Amino acid sequence: MRPVNVLFTSVGRRVELLRAFRRAYQGLWLSGHIVAVDADALAPALQVADRPYIVPRLSSADYIAVLADICRREQVSLVFPLIDPDIPVLADHREAIEATGARLAVISVEAVRITSDKWLTTQFFQRLNLPTPSSWLPNHLESAQVEYPLFIKPRRGSAAKHTFTVRNGRELAFFLEYVSEPIVQEYLPGPEITNDVICDLEGEVLAVVSRQRIEVRWGEVAKGLTIHDPVITEACVKIARALPAVGPITVQCMLKDGAPHFTEINARLGGGVPLGIAAGVDSPRWLLARSAGLRIENPPQASYRTGLYLTRFDDSYFLSEDERAQMASRHL
Repeated sequence: MRPVNVLFTSVGRRVELLRAFRRAYQGLWLSGHIVAVDADALAPALQVADRPYIVPRLSSADYIAVLADICRREQVSLVFPLIDPDIPVLADHREAIEATGARLAVISVEAVRITSDKWLTTQFFQRLNLPTPSSWLPNHLESAQVEYPLFIKPRRGSAAKHTFTVRNGRELAFFLEYVSEPIVQEYLPGPEITNDVICDLEGEVLAVVSRQRIEVRWGEVAKGLTIHDPVITEACVKIARALPAVGPITVQCMLKDGAPHFTEINARLGGGVPLGIAAGVDSPRWLLARSAGLRIENPPQASYRTGLYLTRFDDSYFLSEDERAQMASRHL
C-alpha cells in the first residue's frame, strides 16, 4: 500500500494533534510520515514531526513555491491548514499544490470568501434559515436601534484578536475607530459551543462533535466539555453541505436562552479537536483511512462520550543553541 504522508501548515503549538495522527498511523498499521512546516524554528510542534521544515512567511512571494517543493520531495498525500490566514492562500494556489500529487483539505475560493468575512458568514447562515446574532456594519448603525451590550470584532479577523464587548455609546464610538473593518453584533450571553465537523475531501460528513468552551487562552480552548445538542448537530451538517466543506471545518455558535445562534466558520481542524478525539471521534484515523482507501466503520452520529472535560497545561521542549540553529537551517 502506498504510504500516506500528511503535511500540516503553520503547525505552531499543535503537538497534541500531531501525536493523535501518529497514533492513528499505528492503529491502522499504515505507513507514512508527518510533515510539519512553520516560519518559526521554535514552533513546538516541529519537535514531534517526522519531517520538520522552516518555510518563508505566508506573505512571501516564495511561500507557495517552497511548499510545493516540500510536497513533491516528501510525496505528500494530504495538506491540512492549521490557522485561518493559510486557508485563502492555499485555496488560491490549489492547482500549484495539487500538481505535486497532494490533495488539499481546503474549501473552494468562493467558500473562503464566505468564511473569511464575518458579515458574509452571517448572511450565509441567514440563507440557511439558521439563527444568528443581530448584526450591523458601521454605516447601518445610524438608523438601527441597538441595545447594549454589543459585541464588536473585525470582519476578517481570527483567533479572537481585537474582539471587544461594548457597553455604551462612548465605547462603541471608540471601538468603531479602533477595530479595523468592524462588524457589530448583538451580545450573546453564551456559553460558546465549538463544533468539530469532520468531513472527508469529498464533503461527506463523518461526524460532528460539540464542545462547550469553558476557558479560552490566546483564542484557543484551555478548558472544555463535550456536549450533544441534536439541533446544533443538524445545523452543522446543513452548513457543511451548503458550503460545501472540503476536509474538516469548525463551526462556532453561542447560546441565547438555550438556543444556538451561529457566528463563525473556521475551515480547518480546530485547536480543541483533541477533546473530540478523546471522546471517540477519531478524526485522524478516519481521514488517514479514507486517503489510503481503507474501509473502516464510522460510529453513528452522537455516539461519542459526552460530559468529558478537557483541561490543558503547558509543556516544554528545551533546545541548545546548536539544536535551535539546526532546526532553523531546515529549509529545502
